[in-house]
Amino acid sequence: MNPDLLIIGGGVIGLSIARELHKKGARNIVIVDKGICGHEASWAAAGMLTPQSEADETGPFFDLCVESRDLFPQFAAELFDETGIDIELDRTGTLSLAFNDLESRELLDRYRRQMNAGIAVESLSQEEVLRREPCLAANVAMGLFFENDWQVENRKLVNALRRYAELNGITLVENTDVKRLIFDRHRVIEAQTTDGRIGAGQTVLATGAWTSLIKLGGGAFPFSIEPVRGQIIAFEPGKRLLCHVVHSPRGYIVPRRDGRLLVGSTSEHQGFEDSVTRDARRILTAAACEIAPWFKGLEVVDQWSGLRPFAPDGLPVLGRLDSIDNLFVATAHYRNGILLAPVTAGIIAHSLLDGVESEYCVAFGPDRLGVTSVGAAM
Repeated sequence: MNPDLLIIGGGVIGLSIARELHKKGARNIVIVDKGICGHEASWAAAGMLTPQSEADETGPFFDLCVESRDLFPQFAAELFDETGIDIELDRTGTLSLAFNDLESRELLDRYRRQMNAGIAVESLSQEEVLRREPCLAANVAMGLFFENDWQVENRKLVNALRRYAELNGITLVENTDVKRLIFDRHRVIEAQTTDGRIGAGQTVLATGAWTSLIKLGGGAFPFSIEPVRGQIIAFEPGKRLLCHVVHSPRGYIVPRRDGRLLVGSTSEHQGFEDSVTRDARRILTAAACEIAPWFKGLEVVDQWSGLRPFAPDGLPVLGRLDSIDNLFVATAHYRNGILLAPVTAGIIAHSLLDGVESEYCVAFGPDRLGVTSVGAAM
């Protein structure tokens, strides 16, 4: 097998890159995944598209997140036309809540920053919050409403991207772990896997939490990506009790179209341990009960976890790996893999096919992590 474009990692980032490359005319694309495409962190996510409600400051990362969020209406419509799968883009908006004076001041600081930047945000009194969502806790102090912070059903998004690949001749090689990239004169020529070798033309690493486990020639990967476990629990109240995604400083609730309420999430530095725990269930249930006390009467119907990829500075890694002509990296999206999928796909496709390097490849390129030439590892 000798693809022109080899994508290692078949989560939402790898699948989105493959689709964008194909839409721009590329062919002979192969995606290799260590498991089932889309069934790791992308499957475990909550599907929130909420850059404003989670942003402590503006700047290049905030801009990247907002730009990607704003791509989702077209992204969702195109995927439905291409695959018949509705990814359930919900544009109802997001509420962020404060429960004391300190949290209120922090929300008001966020409100002022975003207002000064010309970004749509609304400050709500206690009474206004409860008019929007009458089932929330009566002791909420205030809130912010972000009309442009949305959500999607992330598992349907993954299924749509996978279906696009199947319909358009993009080869999926699953349950195949890439161990090493083999080089010749500063170019990747093949990937060594658990099932043999796959040739490589242009190569993209979209391997998430597992990125640093891949060897480059005879050496180790030049920077570390850490797995961070996130756990989510789900409830089924039997009727629609919330309309908006709701944030507090201790957790969030995502109401799904099918009636489920997702509550998340933890951030645990436990290596590659992806089990679920009673402690997480207890902590997340407490966060939900603070937001809406009626959660005390509900049973947890599901719990799952995923491993998020975390770079040393908490920011994504996007761009060409220095000294290797045909190797691009798209990893470390941490809590924002679903949100950043369409913009990442565009950035990588433009670099690979058009030779146009995005300004984001400068801001978030591997070089910022102190990466030196890896030529000696070849």
